[in-house]
This record gives sequence, structure tokens and C-alpha cells, in this order.
Amino acid sequence: MSASSLVPVSLAGIARVAGVGRAAVSNWRRRHDTFPERIGGSDTSPQFSLTEVEGWLRDSGKLPDGHERELLWLRFEALGSRAEAGLAIATSATAASATTASPRPASAARMTPPDAATAELSAAAAALGEKVGRREIFEFLLRRWLEINARQLSATPPPLASLMTWMALSAYSPDSDRLTVLDPACGTGHLLSAAADLAADGYEDLTLLGCEIDPAQSALATTRLDFAARAAERSAPVHAAVDIRTADALREDPWPVSNADIALCNPPFSERDWGHDELATDARWTHGLPPRTEPELAWVQHLLAHLKPGGTAVVVLPPAVAARKAGRRIRGSLVRTGTLRTVVALPPGCAQPHGVSLQLWLLNKPAVGTAAPQDVLFVDASHHIRGTARDSGPDWDALSQHVRAAVERLASPPSQELPARTVRVPVIDLLDDEVDVTPGRHTSAGTAPAPGELPRTWDELRATLERIGRLSETLSALVFKGAGSTPTVTVGDLARAQALEVRAGQQSADDSPAPESVLARPLPMLTIQDLLLGEAPRLAVDPAEEHTVAEKGDVIVVGVDRLFRTWVHQDEPVALGPQLYRLRVDPTLLDAHFLAGCLRAPANRRQAGTHASSSSRIDVRRLQVPQLPVADQVRLRASFRDLADFDTMLEQVHQQGKGLIGELSDRLASGDGLAAASAR
Repeated sequence: MSASSLVPVSLAGIARVAGVGRAAVSNWRRRHDTFPERIGGSDTSPQFSLTEVEGWLRDSGKLPDGHERELLWLRFEALGSRAEAGLAIATSATAASATTASPRPASAARMTPPDAATAELSAAAAALGEKVGRREIFEFLLRRWLEINARQLSATPPPLASLMTWMALSAYSPDSDRLTVLDPACGTGHLLSAAADLAADGYEDLTLLGCEIDPAQSALATTRLDFAARAAERSAPVHAAVDIRTADALREDPWPVSNADIALCNPPFSERDWGHDELATDARWTHGLPPRTEPELAWVQHLLAHLKPGGTAVVVLPPAVAARKAGRRIRGSLVRTGTLRTVVALPPGCAQPHGVSLQLWLLNKPAVGTAAPQDVLFVDASHHIRGTARDSGPDWDALSQHVRAAVERLASPPSQELPARTVRVPVIDLLDDEVDVTPGRHTSAGTAPAPGELPRTWDELRATLERIGRLSETLSALVFKGAGSTPTVTVGDLARAQALEVRAGQQSADDSPAPESVLARPLPMLTIQDLLLGEAPRLAVDPAEEHTVAEKGDVIVVGVDRLFRTWVHQDEPVALGPQLYRLRVDPTLLDAHFLAGCLRAPANRRQAGTHASSSSRIDVRRLQVPQLPVADQVRLRASFRDLADFDTMLEQVHQQGKGLIGELSDRLASGDGLAAASAR
């Protein structure tokens, strides 16, 4: 029996294979007697046979181009544990390329021999790789694997990996055409892959060294970097070597004498059991023994110990490392010796944990006989955020431009003008009782923004106002027949008619993500608190348990009066917490965007609100919707979308205006605007 015949698949998995929303799959199941029978799961989360589903989709003409990738991934996902699936992906890619690729340097990331199921998957991956490319298939499977394990693994996003690599290379002065790059906590190889891409054109000999304690990630990094090395060799005259070791880099240093030119690292945060006692006399602690509560400073010194004189390192650190009292002695030594060259404050969302404004530290191992630098460059780039509170994230283009412009000034005379929110602070001014190297502490005082900063901000505000003007013309042209001209129906009536399904969110069993042994595939859980703070979901839940999960195309309703809103979910699946509701429509009877637009009307909130307590709630089933044919609903949803865009732009104007007020206030209060005020 083929392994695929035993693979279970959920409604969400079927939707991904078919390239439709989950609501469409539920509709197929309800309307077609030939749809495969459930083989497991529950009534709300049924499981089906992948083989039967694939056959039904093919016979029904519902398999889109490119469906083979999703089918292949579902078979890997069904292997069970995170480690087993990860090792199978790495093994299958290695087996698929073994007969055509040139031998690579041996790595310590050994892979176990494949069993029958993995061997079958390897053959399937090889066959698909021949059609679309082996590296493309591997990268697709790796991306899916990382997505479902996002709560357990810390991956460095590609834009951040590229920025870190650029910083390290720009501050490094090469003395040969050979480059050795080290990442002692490499995960699946994001940073080393970025280094292979950026460094290939400038060097004839490139060596990528990595270490990872998790065998699955180590194996995946080996395969990924082998692909990257081959690509580098094809695109430039460079010889690339890869060596990934599986080990605890702090306790079992696999390269005690290696000399790296640059080092990149996104180390694990807040690990108390990092080997403090057993490593107390380690020779790497040249700036002082890291306190038990400062594992990040152990990683910093580990990087420095592996750099050759003149080498550079860039490391991602939590903001507390810059100011905690326990680490001030080590920070003082890093500053005094000229080792710490730049600290960059990043906006939230650049990497895990996404709710924290992380920092980048650029370090240099001083060469013998060179004078120590007399200042440290601080860059506050934490304001480069795009979008609104409901859809925010780093503005990578603006962030990269700001950091690059600032770091490029590192080798310039101190008198040279710096970008906005950037300052060079003399070493002597940092060596006080705190040795606080938090960028915001130094850039907030006495830092003159760049001359072009205010004009650009005004231009952004004017552009938003112009878009608002165009939308206002469109919306003001709408002509209405009069209130009450169309009969309405409540959400409760629509649910009874099976035009939609209403499900309420549930309370999470715990206030923190469950351990890996419990969560095979964790789902983020959206809560009222997340919406209040305007942050991404903080909690994760086990999808094997009963939860209300919103899929792409579902309508989400907030059942609290002061936060009342509705929207069509467009992202990855998310579990809903208390006072949040999922409305899943039958697309043949209701348009989701039309429904969300009608439900968010203030009149709906007023008539469906309950005022039995000081915390008013919304009775979702009492919300009303006009009774219109689907064709009319589709025509109306464009106006609802314009109205939603209008609301978003008004919020952007508010945020841009508040930013301008703060910037102008700072300038006027500092005396910077005295000449301008005198000219009025």
C-alpha cells in the first residue's frame, strides 16, 4: 500500500491543494454526494484520505496548476513530529540531487538512512524536482515546515539576514580574496544563505561554517547551503565550501581555533541553562565572565573569540542586553576597547519575539597595533513601521536605507553629517555607572534630523490626503434610495438557513504557548488584548483540540462594543479567543466582503448591543444584513472596500500628523527652528 493512501488531510489542506478558500471545500462536501467520506477527526475538524481527495479533485476538474507541491507537502507533514518531517525533507533533497550534483565537503550534520516512507517521499520529491527544479522544491518544503513550526523555531527573516550581512561586509576590510563566514547558532541557515548570496561576487574562495544543536535544523541547513554554494559557483568565479556541525556551540565548540572573517548570529534568547558553571574558566571570556542571567553576552564573546583580528560580527539581541545592570562590566569593556562599533534599534516585528524592538550590535575585533575607535554609532530605526495597528510590520525598504546610510558614515570623520535619529557618542561619555548602550537614550537628545526628513514626511502626508480626496469624491457620488427600502435579515436567520455558520471563540487553556511535545502544529490565537494593543497574536494553541479557527475568506466579528469591528480574514489560519466570532459563508448565497461591510455599520452595533453591564457586548446573531442577490452583493462590496480604505487612510493621516507634531515640537524646543520662527 502506498504511504500516501494513509495520509489524512483536513479541509484547510484540501483548500490549499485546490487553491480555494475553506468555505468552498465545505460547500463541495455538502453539495456533492461523491465527495470522499471522513476517515477521522471530528465533525468540526474532519480528516479525509489524501489519495481519495486527490482522485475526487482530479475527476471534478478542480486541480489547479502547481498542485503537486501542496500534495507533496501534505505527505511530508503527515510523517508526524517536527524533527522527523525536517530530517525527511533534508534527506529527500540530498537523495534527489545525489546522482547529478558534484560532491560537497563532508559535514558533521549526518542524516539517518531513510525508512520506506521517507524513501518513497524522496522519490516523489526527485521526480517533481526534475520538472520544476530541485532547489525550488526543497525551498518550498522548507518554507512550509518553518511556517507550521513558527512558534517553536526562531528564523531570521530574509530582509534582516541581508541587512546584517551587508553591515558585516561593509565594516570589514579584506586582506585577501578568501572569506570565511561563521554562524554558531545557524538554525536552518538563513544568515549563511544571505552571506552566500551577497559575498559570492567579491571573493574567489568562500567558506560557510555553521553550528546548530537541533539535528533536524542542522540537516536542513546543510542541504540549503549546499544549494546556495552551487548557485554561488554558477553565478560567479568562486569556490564555495560548506561545513555545518551538530553541537551545542557554547559547551562543545566545534571550531576552537578557527578564524572567521565575519560572524553573523541570531542566538537563542534568555536561556539560563547555557553552561555558566562548567564554562566559568573558558578562554573566550576576554571581556569578563558572563553572568548566569546574561547568555546573550556569552554569545557575543563567542563570536569575538572566533574572529580573526580586523574581523566583524553582527548579532541580534534583545533590548535589555543594552542596559541590564548585570552586564555593565562586559559592556564597558566592549566600549572601552573599541569592540562595540554600532547599535541599531529595530522596529517590532523584525524577528522573533515579534512584539519586541530588537537590536543589532556591530562588533569589530581590533587588529594588533591599531588605535581603538573613540566613539560608538547609535541608530534608532525603530520608527520604520508600515501599515496600521491591525496590519503593521517593519518598513524594510526605509529601514534598510536608514541603517545603510548610517553605517556608511562609520569610517567617516566624526564631523560629517549623520542621518536622522543617528548619533556618534564619545566612548568617555558612555563609561558611566550604567554603560547603557540603548540607541533611544542617546539619539533622543541633541540629534538633529536630516534636512530632508521633514519634507519627506510632509510629502507622505500630502500623498495620503490626495488619496483621501479621490476616495471622498467616489464615496460622495453615491446616491441612496432612502432608509428601509430593502428588507433585512439577521445573522441568526442566515445561520438557520445555512447561508452562513456562526462559531464563537474559546478561552485558551494556558496563557503561554504549549511545549513542543504537546504542540505538533501550533496555531496563533487572536485575542481581545491583541486587538487592544494592536499587536500580533501572542498565544498559540494545539489545532488537534477543538478551537474556532478562522481561515482565509472567513468573516471575523469582535463582540465587544468599544472594539466592535468586522473584517474578512486574509492571512494564515488563526484560532479565535473569547468574544471573537467566526462567520463562514456559503459563497453561492453570501459574499463575505459584502457581509463584513454591512455588519460594521454603526446602526448595527447600536441595535445589537447589550447593556446589562459596564462592559457592553454585541449579540452577533442580532446583526442585520440586507436581503440582496449575490450579484448585487458583489457590486456593493466595491463601495464597502472603498469605505474600508477611507477608514484606513484616515488612521494613517492621524498617525502621520501625530508624528509631524512630535518632530516639530522637538525641533522648536531645541532651538533648531529659531531662524524659521524669526522669518515669519
